[in-house]
Amino acid sequence: MYELIDETLESYNNYIKNLPSGCQKIADMLREDKIVDAMKNTLHFSEGVIWLMDAVKLFERNNIKTSLNTTKINEFLSEINRGIEIEDYIVVADMFEYEIKPFFEDNQTLTLHC
Repeated sequence: MYELIDETLESYNNYIKNLPSGCQKIADMLREDKIVDAMKNTLHFSEGVIWLMDAVKLFERNNIKTSLNTTKINEFLSEINRGIEIEDYIVVADMFEYEIKPFFEDNQTLTLHC
């Protein structure tokens, strides 16, 4: 089980390091009216952060506390969905650049609290 946790932690940290640049890329695509590409990348982003939250659950099931605020991630996902539903891509771009990107910059690696 420890091997699975170590592998998950390594994947988690590798993925989370790339999230800020991915957020900026999505914001830029939305502002450049590359909506189809931005939506594909938003889907990948959503799937990735859902995986991160699943990893946190794995850690918690093994009595390992994490510093990642999954409630905030769920709020981001809801806000993204609302913005996309009303096709307000500027608001979604701003969210990715000014809210979500800084959130993941501040959470660059998982800190485990045993």
